[in-house]
Amino acid sequence: MRLTRPFFARDTLSVAQDLLGRRLVRVLDGRRLSGAIVETEAYIGEQDEASHASPGPTERNASMYAPAGHAYVYLIYGMYHCFNIVTEREGFPAAVLIRALEPLEGLDAMRERRGPVGARDVRKLTSGPGRLCQALAIDRRHDGADLCAPEASLFLEVDDPVAGVDVATSPRVNVRGDEAAVRAPWRFYVEGNPYVSR
Repeated sequence: MRLTRPFFARDTLSVAQDLLGRRLVRVLDGRRLSGAIVETEAYIGEQDEASHASPGPTERNASMYAPAGHAYVYLIYGMYHCFNIVTEREGFPAAVLIRALEPLEGLDAMRERRGPVGARDVRKLTSGPGRLCQALAIDRRHDGADLCAPEASLFLEVDDPVAGVDVATSPRVNVRGDEAAVRAPWRFYVEGNPYVSR
């Protein structure tokens, strides 16, 4: 069963935690590639100095202001894509970055896309935002995509959420901004899962 818009149109921190254990699915050339989400990060509002929305609306961050359940995909270092899911109400810029997946379906296709590194070590297929986007062929063409649309080729499925005792928190990875942004414990991950990025 697919996740629908009401799941995403909630408090971002709750969504970031509740996404753990859910399945991210990419249908590519008629084939399912998927993984269970094991690591997320929350970015909330223009006051969050670590967020791309901190300068206000721009061409780059426009998708963060879209209705909940849309994708926000951006490029970092000129080569790595990062996939986020927009949350809360339309016009309020909040999103959850998907940092890592435990691969479940289509591992051969993921290995082909990731090259020699992914072929040698399955833990490196989707353990990091850039890696998972490469493995699942997610790029800027998906920016603004409606993940809740019936015809979507990129969407999320229910699966089983991770029990609260298995969820760990920490500050977000490699963020910049004021002390509040750097220290905010808005990274959530499955304790002990080998696919967590770090």
